Amino acid sequence: MIHSELNRFLEQAAEEFRIPGSAVAVWHAGSETYASSGVTGVENPLAVDSGTLFQLGSITKTYTATALLRLVEDGRVDLDAPVVRYVPELRLKDEGAREKITPRRLLNHTAGLDWNLLTHTGDGDDALERLVRSMGELDMIGEPGERASYSQIGFNLIGRIIENATGSTYEEAVSELVLDPLSLDRTFFEPSTVMTHRFSQSHNPDEGGEPAVVRPWALPRNNRPGGGLVSSVEDQLKWARFQLGDGTAPDGTRLLTAATMRLMQGPTVELRASALGDAIGMPWFVRDIDGVRSFGHAGSSDGQYGDLLIVPEHDFAVVSVANANPGGLPFNRAVVRWTLERFLGVVDRDPEPLPYDADRMADFLGEYENDAFHVVIAEAGRKATMEVVLKPEMREAMGAEVPDYEPFSLGLLDRPGDEYLLTDGAFEGQRGFFTRGEDGSVTGVDLAGRLFPRVRG
Repeated sequence: MIHSELNRFLEQAAEEFRIPGSAVAVWHAGSETYASSGVTGVENPLAVDSGTLFQLGSITKTYTATALLRLVEDGRVDLDAPVVRYVPELRLKDEGAREKITPRRLLNHTAGLDWNLLTHTGDGDDALERLVRSMGELDMIGEPGERASYSQIGFNLIGRIIENATGSTYEEAVSELVLDPLSLDRTFFEPSTVMTHRFSQSHNPDEGGEPAVVRPWALPRNNRPGGGLVSSVEDQLKWARFQLGDGTAPDGTRLLTAATMRLMQGPTVELRASALGDAIGMPWFVRDIDGVRSFGHAGSSDGQYGDLLIVPEHDFAVVSVANANPGGLPFNRAVVRWTLERFLGVVDRDPEPLPYDADRMADFLGEYENDAFHVVIAEAGRKATMEVVLKPEMREAMGAEVPDYEPFSLGLLDRPGDEYLLTDGAFEGQRGFFTRGEDGSVTGVDLAGRLFPRVRG
């Protein structure tokens, strides 16, 4: 019965959010449930099933972290040593930060690094080395250890630590340390391997709003540690079951101690007003949902989205993947919420925003940006809106046609600290907050765990 209900919900949600293809897997108290909908791509459609490969995006970070922590337990990396001990070729604008950035701070996004560098360093085995040598171009968003701000390049730097500590490429090391011991035989990095299996294409809307295939398909090699894995929901359920365990593989091989597993999955730094979670582990996002502790991680690439959520006390995990932008994010969110309520009776609700107050909102109107996105917060009638625009250099670096989002409606929350909620569009339910300087003026806005400094007020 539950399988047919899930299939019906999936089909309805795929139609609502215009998703060509999707797949879902649920683990609950010893039982597996799978559902899928639609096709791999609109140009060469094949039916999606539980073995179809999707890009995982930032869910990859949980694999990168596990590989690094295996090296920590093996004595080859010290979590609290300066990162330059392992990556002496690292260059930063603030050379003093090189001694303050540690593997631990990279794992929980407190290293002070901006989001990423818009650079493609080729497909060779030196891709990560060349990336870290160019990090002198990267802005710092604060002192290492000062605050959390989600950083893609921080995890790409972890990939270089893994390379230098093992003498292997990042991909070889993760396969040896994580993928192979867990028999994740449908989880890959290389497009040349992916193409020998049934895999999902990515989609962005065309001028008429219809899904159109995205090209190129894969992320640059230097982004793989932060987002390059491709996998099936079947393999992701294996990954979730490992996370629900004590650090041993199915054959009894111990990969990590139970204490390290708890360190990864528990809070290490609090998050303010974030839909990602209440805190960051290393690197799982930890969240209380309806009084129940969970941890999870989501991910996206250009035109594909994934979401993995685990609820230990109920022996529960759900993974949802979708192959279209911008509907993939709200689609996965709807699927995860449906499964939580249907399987566990756990209800995930957004807070209610306050009525619009033009005088209070005036403080926040203006423009903000990081290296990838330009954010405009404006007044539109009796409401405020947030427009998130991909910067031209980011479009060029991605090499694909990426649609702009329509402006989102923004409502302030009845909570201290200038918190807000996005109330419609693809980012509906995303929360964030505004940052103020010592003089009380607004200096930045946080969205999706990332800081966007104010550039015009």
